Amino acid sequence: MPGGCKEKNSAWEEEKKAGRRGFKRSEIKGRVAALYQILADVYGSERLILRASKLGVLKAMRSNMVGEQVLALQKLIQGDPTISRAPLMKDIPEILDDLEDTLAQMMARRVVEEDLERKIAEKLQERQDQYLNEMREQLLKEKGTPENAATLKKLAVLEKKKQVHLNESIGAVLRPRTPEEIIGQERALKALIAKLAAPYPQHILLYGPPGVGKTSAARIALEHVKSRGDSIFQPDAPFVEVDGTTLRWDPRDVTNPLIGSVHDPIYQGARRELAESGVPEPKPGLVTEAHGGILFIDEIGDVDPILQNKLLKVMEDKRVYFDSSYYEPNDPNIPEYIKKLFEEGAPADFVLIGATTRSPEEISPAFRSRCAEIFFDCLTPEDVQKVLHQAARKLEVALEPGVAESISDYTVDARKATNVLVDAYAVARYRRGGTGKRILVTMEDLQEVLQVSRMTPHVTTHAAACGEIGRVFGLAVSGFLGTIIEIEAVAFPARDSRRGIVRFNDAAGTMAKDSVFNALAVYRKLTGKDAADYDIHVNIVGGGRVDGPSAGAAIFLAIYSAIEGVPLRQDVAVTGELSIQGRVKAVGGISEKIYGARQIGARKVIAPAENTRDLPGELWGITVVGVRNIDEALPHVLFSGERPEGA
Repeated sequence: MPGGCKEKNSAWEEEKKAGRRGFKRSEIKGRVAALYQILADVYGSERLILRASKLGVLKAMRSNMVGEQVLALQKLIQGDPTISRAPLMKDIPEILDDLEDTLAQMMARRVVEEDLERKIAEKLQERQDQYLNEMREQLLKEKGTPENAATLKKLAVLEKKKQVHLNESIGAVLRPRTPEEIIGQERALKALIAKLAAPYPQHILLYGPPGVGKTSAARIALEHVKSRGDSIFQPDAPFVEVDGTTLRWDPRDVTNPLIGSVHDPIYQGARRELAESGVPEPKPGLVTEAHGGILFIDEIGDVDPILQNKLLKVMEDKRVYFDSSYYEPNDPNIPEYIKKLFEEGAPADFVLIGATTRSPEEISPAFRSRCAEIFFDCLTPEDVQKVLHQAARKLEVALEPGVAESISDYTVDARKATNVLVDAYAVARYRRGGTGKRILVTMEDLQEVLQVSRMTPHVTTHAAACGEIGRVFGLAVSGFLGTIIEIEAVAFPARDSRRGIVRFNDAAGTMAKDSVFNALAVYRKLTGKDAADYDIHVNIVGGGRVDGPSAGAAIFLAIYSAIEGVPLRQDVAVTGELSIQGRVKAVGGISEKIYGARQIGARKVIAPAENTRDLPGELWGITVVGVRNIDEALPHVLFSGERPEGA
């Protein structure tokens, strides 16, 4: 019998013996099948067959004999091709245990290897993504564009908002654009143009109340001067406008929008390429932006005094010099323009025009000494009416008779007057349904606006061609506007001889009270009568404070009229300081005071003779009488009518 047959027979014999010894053949087959299934899952079916082919166990794998199947498993799992004998049935359970342990170790190792491979792949992918991002950033940096999805989205939002327009502002529509549209300021505008057209133009300060056209005049003057062939200003000369009340700066020069500043490359965040190398970057201010043109500062009196001194230095040097502890001249990373700014400074050759509503005494003497000064006149009611009719033409509206005159009774501010007109136009347009027909602004529309705005007439007292005892109009200045001081006095015989009492409202101030005592001394000097025989009460109507002695002459006339019982003309206004010798001394603000007399409709003004040379060119039909002594004023103020009021 051949050897192979003997081995098979012996194997069968062993299996029979194993069955007799209690081994469950089906259980062993299940374990073998499970191991083959695990190998198939580990290697995959194709790779398992390929491995079996290399080890020469394909036939054993497909054998019906468990021993040969286990032999194939041994070679496949242990990878030992030298095993040639199929195991005996009694040894198979122990061999399967070893194979299961070996396969478990193999699977554990494979799981660990797969996990490591996954982590390695993730790390490689992360490094690859990081490298790609760095390359992308480098390319973007080389192209010089900082845009990304977020910035592009914000840009799109801004562009969309730019397409939405409500309308042009009313200030831009009504703003004067030619010299002819500047109403009531012919002298000031002519002086401004002349100063700018000079070969060596000076810096200029503009004084005047709000709403009289200071800003518009400066802008128009520059445009007019640029059109001249001999102008020193280029056709593209800038007009830089800034509000002095909003100018803020840091004393450490961290930020200074007017003069300029140097950005700290570390703390303030200069441009990235400069911050990385620690290069400071100067930021030129408005004075450099105005180079070759006009720097207009509105309300220059409200600018910080230290900032004013810095501005004066720039005006003298015509340059702005920068300094920084981070600047290193020999640093090769510093761009050439930054070196030029640090070493030569930024150009700042401009003409300063400063506008203010303050009095000259409130402006820095250093500024005043370096600037020419131009005073803008207050607008008269006629000027305001011209402004309103001009605005009505631009708005293409018609005004009912009396509308412009009524508005001029409530304000002498051209800006405020046009705002009232625009409000009345809005009411009229709304009331008529916004039709395309030309709108007519009526007195009814105006009254509705005045009531809603709670406006009151700026002049409540008016002159009259009559006489009144103990009442006279004095003149004063409030800001740049002339105003009326209504002074009244009454006198009664004292109950006890030579023990009369003089009363005067304390709210008027100590200087006005001194004027009362001066007036009593002059009265006794002129008439020989002692005011101590009378109880005298002098009142400043309205309770206003009188700063200065300019009401002295008017107070004397009120006391004189009250004691003597003679009426005073109510169409005459009086100004002048009264000395105890009876002299009428010069006072300030004569132009503004004559304007105040014009506001109430006075026909004559009594003023110190020394002030007659200061009279404005326009007197609005008022007769100005200069007097040196108070007795010279009496013939001009005493009323000669038959039935004066209060007589």
